[in-house]
Order: sequence, then C-alpha cells, then structure tokens
Amino acid sequence: MSNDLRRAGTIGPVSALHVVVVTGMSGAGRSSALRVLEDLGYYCVDNLPPQLAPELLHLFGGDARSELLLGGVVQQVGLGIDVRTGSFLESAGELVDRVRGSGHEVEVLFLDCADDTLVRRYSETRRPHPLAPGGDVMEAIARERERLATLRQRATHVIDTSRLSVHELRRVLVEYLGRSSASPSMRVRVVSFGFKYGLPVDADLVFDVRFLDNPHFVPHLRAQTGLDAPVRDFVLGAAETKELTHDVLTLLEHTLPRYEREGKAYLTVAIGCTGGRHRSVAIAEHIGAALRGSREIAVVHRDVAR
Repeated sequence: MSNDLRRAGTIGPVSALHVVVVTGMSGAGRSSALRVLEDLGYYCVDNLPPQLAPELLHLFGGDARSELLLGGVVQQVGLGIDVRTGSFLESAGELVDRVRGSGHEVEVLFLDCADDTLVRRYSETRRPHPLAPGGDVMEAIARERERLATLRQRATHVIDTSRLSVHELRRVLVEYLGRSSASPSMRVRVVSFGFKYGLPVDADLVFDVRFLDNPHFVPHLRAQTGLDAPVRDFVLGAAETKELTHDVLTLLEHTLPRYEREGKAYLTVAIGCTGGRHRSVAIAEHIGAALRGSREIAVVHRDVAR
C-alpha cells in the first residue's frame, strides 16, 4: 500500500453519505434504476457482497479518500444487491441496519413485479433466471421472493413495475431519486449547424431559420460570422427573428422541464441555416444565453469554421 493510501486510511471521522440500496426481483428493472442513479451523480456498485459494503463506504466517507481514489468527492452511493450474491444475501438486511447505524443516510429501493409479468419478460428476452438456469421460472421466482423477504421488509420505497414501460419506470425513478440530488438530471446543448452539411445526428429538436434574411448576401458581412457583433445585430435586430426567438424560447421553457421529468439525460436543440455560419450561430448564442438563467447550457457551433 502506498504512503498516500496509508494516509488516506487514517483520515479522521467518516463523513455521512447518502446511500441507496437498489434491490428487488430479477427482471423488475434493477439495472435501469442503477443507471438512473449514475445519471444523477451517484457512484454505483452492482452485485457487491453485502459484507464489503461498510469497507467500501469507509473509503468514500472522507473527502480526501474520495479525491485520492476516484479523483473527486463521493457523497452519494448506489449499491445493487440481488440473489446473484448467493449466500451473502442472508446477511444483507443486517448490513443495511449496520450501515444506517453508522450515521449514513440509507434508503432501500425495492423493485417488485407480478409473477406472470416476470415470466413473460424472461420469455421475451430469453434470459435465464439466476435461480433457474434452464429450470422452472415460476419456482425460481417463488424462491427469490423468500430470499429477498428481509430486504423487502426494510424497503423505504417499493415500486411495482408490472405495468410500467422502460421509459415510464425511468420517469418514476427520476422523480423519486432526483429529489435529493444536487446534480442536474438533464444536460442541454444548443447546436448551430448548416443544412448543406447535414443534420446533427444527436438532434432532438430542430429549428430551421433559413427563411430569415441571409447576411451571406451582404458584402461587408459575408466574411464574418454570427459571433461578430455586426452579423449578430443584423440577424437579431430583424422583426422576424425577434418573433421567432420569442416563440422558440416559449416552447423550450414549456418543454424542457417535461423532458427532464421524463428522465431524459441529454437534450440537443439544433438551430440550422444554410451554411451554419451566420443566422444559426447568432440565434443559438441568443437562445443559449436566455436559457442559462435557469439551467446549465452548452452552446456549440458545428460548422462556423467551414
């Protein structure tokens, strides 16, 4: 062990962490829940033997430890526990109590599902149940419920995924797990581009501004871009542009919170003109600046240098 790690192991009191234990029936969406936690800024570990959880949390529990081991401070941890841990599962309930007793804030998220739905999901995906690799799935589900009973009793929140699609489950999880996360659940990019070079492949919303007057046909503006004040003033000063940007911002203010609620992690708003150097650049900058007051926005000009 290096001297740095030795010093990290002797750091004073352990800081309290927010720990979410994600467990439940195989096929009920546990992997989806862990992915949502990761999107919300949690450091997630799946299928960890419960006996190792206190040691892991101890490593994360000091700011210097976290920075040394991971390059940043860890304050939120997600632990995935299911029947794949084998005999270790028997002590999982006691370990939850132990971690909670050590001062950490612990939540147990249990994902449940109707037996017939689980059987159908395994049939559709053709994946073997961890307790029935080639055997009776219904019998395996019954045994799994027995083995998870202790954890289900300790659950702080139970989600029945029987009638939820993947997207609906993600929205439910974001609403539940996102309430205590300081990290934004959706990152927004405003991208300017030129239609002559093709649409951005990751565009979610596309606005075509080619109907606006084109600075390319104004001799003293042609060599400049939408980042230069003369072009910006020419584009944004037009009455049609003011009407357009007002409508676009109204639409985005209405839809962005709803995309976020749906559980979307990234949203790309694309603004396109013919060459991607004048109109789209000026409007993308304007839209990005207007949205920055309420959320983190990145503005990218894909074709401005072409």
